[in-house]
Amino acid sequence: MSAYPKSYNPFDDDAEDEGAPPTPWKDSSDLSVGSGAPADRQQYLRQEVMRRAEASAASTSRSLSLMYESEKVGVATSEELVRQRGVLERTEKMVDKMDQDLKISQKHINSIKSVFGGFVNYFKSKPAETPPEQNGTLAPQPNSRLKDAISTSKEQEAQYQASHPNLRKLNDSDSIPEGAISAVSTEAYPKNPHLRAYHQKIDSNLDELSMGLGRLKNIALGMQTEIEEQDDIIDRLTTKVDKLDVNIKNTERKVRQL
Repeated sequence: MSAYPKSYNPFDDDAEDEGAPPTPWKDSSDLSVGSGAPADRQQYLRQEVMRRAEASAASTSRSLSLMYESEKVGVATSEELVRQRGVLERTEKMVDKMDQDLKISQKHINSIKSVFGGFVNYFKSKPAETPPEQNGTLAPQPNSRLKDAISTSKEQEAQYQASHPNLRKLNDSDSIPEGAISAVSTEAYPKNPHLRAYHQKIDSNLDELSMGLGRLKNIALGMQTEIEEQDDIIDRLTTKVDKLDVNIKNTERKVRQL
């Protein structure tokens, strides 16, 4: 038979020390026993409510931090798409310039082949020449939706710095100011000042999450539009390159016939 009664917890860590008396087993049902049970029960519930509120506030703060981090990744991806657009546009201009040079080359080849060809080229209209590019390249311009989304999200970089867990220097307890004031009527919050501060912090985080998700949506829609426009550029560029390849082969054949 065990030397300890049923009211003791044999798995309690404090009972491992030799000579230490076993610790009584306590759970929520034990709070209803004794003269001070109602007060203990009320204190237990208050602590549990505060613990849940603190955990909810910390959870919304972490979610807000992740949202800002996702927004920063979205902005970086959008800027990379804009850079890629600039590459495609410069490539298309180079292909157009090569096609123009090839037409001039064909004109010179016809002049060399025969006097009649030179006579025809003399009266033939000259191909339109593109003006030479000035020093420096113009920055590529994304679609207006993506441009506005990037501009709006970049304004939130300070919020990202303040909310990122690896960048902020505040403890979780410091994130809830004692005199927190919300635009919502204070009647909607508990009378306990600490609990009210937690509730206000949760509402504030949820409001920022809602606005942040809206910005993420705008970034996603802007990226979708940008990708569709770049797909059109790629299709147009592919057609020009195929046509240029055929013209180059024809020009090479004419050169061999000289």
